[in-house]
Amino acid sequence: MIEHKRIREKGKICLSKLFQELKEGDKVAVIRNLSFPASFPRRLQGLTGIITEKRGRSFVVRIMTGNKEKQFIIQKIHLKKLK
Repeated sequence: MIEHKRIREKGKICLSKLFQELKEGDKVAVIRNLSFPASFPRRLQGLTGIITEKRGRSFVVRIMTGNKEKQFIIQKIHLKKLK
C-alpha cells in the first residue's frame, strides 16, 4: 500500500497524467496519486479495469472484485493506461 511519495516525487504534480487521453474501452490500472484526494477505496490500489464511460472530468471504471463486477468513478489522475 502506498503511504507516501518517494523523495524525488515530492511536491510534483504529474502534468502528463492530467492531460492523458483515455477513451471508452481502454484498459487501465488504478494507481492512487497522493497529491490529490482519492474518492475510491484503498483496496482498489493496483487493480485493473476497463473504462465504460466518461462523467465530467472522471471516468467510470468496471473492475472485477472477487466474483463480482463493480463500477467505480475515478479521476484520470489516478489511472494509468495499459497497452
